[in-house]
Parts: sequence; C-alpha cells; structure tokens
Amino acid sequence: MLWHCIVTVKVQLLQNAAARLITGARRRDHITPVLRQVHWLPVRCRVEFKLACLVRQVLCGQMPTYLADDIHLGSEGNRRSLKSSFDNVCGAMYAQTFRDSSFEATCPRIWNCLPHGLRTLDISYKQFKVLLKTYV
Repeated sequence: MLWHCIVTVKVQLLQNAAARLITGARRRDHITPVLRQVHWLPVRCRVEFKLACLVRQVLCGQMPTYLADDIHLGSEGNRRSLKSSFDNVCGAMYAQTFRDSSFEATCPRIWNCLPHGLRTLDISYKQFKVLLKTYV
C-alpha cells in the first residue's frame, strides 16, 4: 500500500507542475485554484472518478463480463426485499490486507459512498459524469 501512496504523490507533483506551466502560475501560488482553472481533478479524485464511471458502466451492462463478475448490486443475491435493494448499493467484500486496494474491494466502496441521486441508473452516462465531477 505504501508504494501506491508514493506513486500517487509523485503523479500529483507532476500534475501540479504541468498545471503551473500551462497557466504560468508561480511555485508559491496555491495549486487548487490553478487546477480548477484548467478543469483538472487532483490525482486521487481523478482515480475515484474513473472507477465510479467504470462501476456504473459495469452495472448498466456496458463492460465485459470479467469485470461484471467482480461487481454486483447487493440486491442481486438477496431473496428478501431489503432497504438496500432500492439504493443500488454494491456488495462489498471485507478485506484488511493488500486486497484492500484490489478492484473488487475498491470499486464497491467508492460506488457506495456516492449520494443516492448519483447511484440511480436511470440517468444517462453523460449526465452521470457531469454530476459526478461536480460531486467529486
């Protein structure tokens, strides 16, 4: 997990330098307004954005089956009607090891943290991305 943090920090520093180069901002200027000026999300938020988009496409049946095997709604395996059946909550696996950063553990956690309005599958993919970017 440590290597993951180191890589993320290095890529974030690279993104910050690129944003400063494009906008002409000085090194001492705060980076958040600069990133907003070029319409870029910070690296961690961008990764979560991409994973949330991927989960939505999987749940809508627009991705290959090998990805769909790892992600499913919690209501798909239940015989009883639960409150979570109506919230489009993904069934998340419990992990406390290296698998915490695996696809099948991270994606449901990110999806389940989204507000209910974003987890609805009734809106278009384009509208979902717009709403998600304003949320993230």
